[in-house]
Amino acid sequence: MFESIPCGMRESRRALAYAAARKEGIEMAKVTINQDRCKGCGLCVSVCPKKVLALDTGKLNRKGYNPAAPVNPDDCIGCAMCGMMCPDCVITVEK
Repeated sequence: MFESIPCGMRESRRALAYAAARKEGIEMAKVTINQDRCKGCGLCVSVCPKKVLALDTGKLNRKGYNPAAPVNPDDCIGCAMCGMMCPDCVITVEK
């Protein structure tokens, strides 16, 4: 359906669809991070198109790293780029 729509319009239509779903109370996507295993490399933060994740500089995990944490979880579009980029496979994206 979206393949024939130019990239900018595709993102706009997708954003409108997610906003409408949120308004109806439908949960779209959920990011879960196993913070005890996260090394805080920041790769997930850098690839997230909606800036959902950030390194939690106020917290250290068992390994002594600042883990990634969802800061804007409602903005998640479920693309799972963060999970694909994570070298330690500590991120799960549920749609």
